[in-house]
Amino acid sequence: MVSRKVISIFGTSRAEPGSEIFQLAHSLGKALALAGFDVANGGYSGTMLAAAKGASEAGASVTGVTCYAFKRSKANEYVTKEVSTADLEQRLSTIISLGDGYVVLPGGTGTLLELAHVWELKNKHFIDRAKPVILLGSFWRPVVELVGRDDQKSLSYVDFAADPDDAARILKEKLIGI
Repeated sequence: MVSRKVISIFGTSRAEPGSEIFQLAHSLGKALALAGFDVANGGYSGTMLAAAKGASEAGASVTGVTCYAFKRSKANEYVTKEVSTADLEQRLSTIISLGDGYVVLPGGTGTLLELAHVWELKNKHFIDRAKPVILLGSFWRPVVELVGRDDQKSLSYVDFAADPDDAARILKEKLIGI
């Protein structure tokens, strides 16, 4: 059996079921699963729950990377494999190491940290530059353009996708060659 590539998804934990961002994350999980990918994320609520639900419903495996620092939380019900970590730094490193590619949804400071970390790792050659970083929608465009003013080369390490199907298409093209 050929193992499926894993896409790590970053996004807000504050998205509520029924909200636009929750629906976007659900559609992303589903689109990635239908494109032949498994997913990994932080394993909790918000976009993590939504993407896991969409991916799981479409037949993908979902790895949730949880953290002992969040004592009150447990992985959501759509996680098929839980990886527990000691702290936030280990959690982020694990989510990044699991990914063959990355999709960043809109979010707050935690998502900004995740985007900046994976982007800088690519920029400094600490992770394979062939691993795509896809920014879904236009939410992060102002941040990327601001950084790009000082470092034009870094812009080549991120791609924008208009919608979940576009993200899945770009990932298939870059990772599978289809």
